[in-house]
Amino acid sequence: MSLPALTAAQMAEVDRLMIDEYGILLIQMMENAGRNLAELARRMLDGKLAGRKIVALCGAGNNGGGGMVAVRHLHNRGADVRAKLVGDPARFKDISAHQWRILQAMGLGQNDDADLTRADVILDALIGYGLIGDPRGPMAEWIERADAASRPILSLDTPSGLDATTGVPGLPCIRATATLTLALPKTGLLTPAARAFVGDLYLADISVPPELYRRLGWDVGPLFADDTIIRIN
Repeated sequence: MSLPALTAAQMAEVDRLMIDEYGILLIQMMENAGRNLAELARRMLDGKLAGRKIVALCGAGNNGGGGMVAVRHLHNRGADVRAKLVGDPARFKDISAHQWRILQAMGLGQNDDADLTRADVILDALIGYGLIGDPRGPMAEWIERADAASRPILSLDTPSGLDATTGVPGLPCIRATATLTLALPKTGLLTPAARAFVGDLYLADISVPPELYRRLGWDVGPLFADDTIIRIN
């Protein structure tokens, strides 16, 4: 499948146009992203969620908010799932804070240190495409923990620590079993240097109108006519 690939700056412009010009709000995009992340986790577990142990590592930004949405959907579908919030809650973005309050109301926001080595799948929703430089502090610590757990890892949009534009892995960087990127592939995910960190690459629908892509000069057809998740490598 031949698809345009976007830099981080181009993806930021897609997000801006979605909100400012088309009225498709961030919370709607986040819901689509998280629901698709939960669905891909289900498929990675052979369609069986009941009682399966899943840990979602969530940052305080929009990527983390998508992970929190996935936690809600996985819980509702029978998984034994918990969220680990990594970072300072005082630095929450508004919509991610909203998602965290939902998890707390559901009893899923205790934020204890889950044993990653016992997880059937680890969800990586720590850092999105806006990463600049190497992960630091608790982010770096939990990336290292996830990699050391030797369990399947499913990353949302990009593996945390990977430069979404260049594909250069930071120190440290998640080594994902699979990555679910959003809207269109990021250029960095397709580079040879990124291959060992991205794993199997999937693309998820977050409801970007084709008219928006045409406005930016890309002719993108109905990518998700058959499914809201498609494999692209």
